[in-house]
Amino acid sequence: MADSESNFSAAGGDRELREAVGVFHDERTLVDAVDELLVAGLDRSQISLLAGHKAVEETLGHYFKKVSEIEDDPDVPRMAYAGPDSRTEFEAFLGGGLAYVGAVTAAGFVVASGGAVGVAILAAALAGGAGGFAGGFLKRFIDQHHAHYLQDQLDRGGILLWVRLGDASQEDKALSILRSHSADDVHVHDLGHLDIPTTGGVSYDMSFMKLLGL
Repeated sequence: MADSESNFSAAGGDRELREAVGVFHDERTLVDAVDELLVAGLDRSQISLLAGHKAVEETLGHYFKKVSEIEDDPDVPRMAYAGPDSRTEFEAFLGGGLAYVGAVTAAGFVVASGGAVGVAILAAALAGGAGGFAGGFLKRFIDQHHAHYLQDQLDRGGILLWVRLGDASQEDKALSILRSHSADDVHVHDLGHLDIPTTGGVSYDMSFMKLLGL
């Protein structure tokens, strides 16, 4: 334990970070693992998923065949985790009719991969028109996009989940939970000293505010 604890240090926003990694082969086990991580005391802002392949390939400058090629790369673009309950609540909101400004704000969690979903939401919001029609269109778009996102990762080896760790006790919990939910290639890697700006507990680089240029 002493060796593990020596890898953690903190000084304001500049911290030497470690991160647990796991690869899942279906969404249900991933969701169950995240639920247990949250019950165990980890914060949702510590959990992230791989962004869509277009955003990843644009950032890296090359095509990747397997998620195993990029799981330890700290420069790979990510998105904040949003569970099925959040998605269902948002889709119910859309189905009830769009309050345009509010919808754009609430839609932050679906800026999934280089802005494809975000652009669609903004376009619908700016176009105006019948709220129910726009809401139904966006609900179908979100469902299809999410299904394509999952299938693309599964075709490349599995769904990547990262858990940023605050201390050695969180490392032990995260590794145990990921393994108990049948994640593959579970391990921890060092991220070094990173200064990560946040907005409301979510990394600014993964937030909807960045897309809007705020």
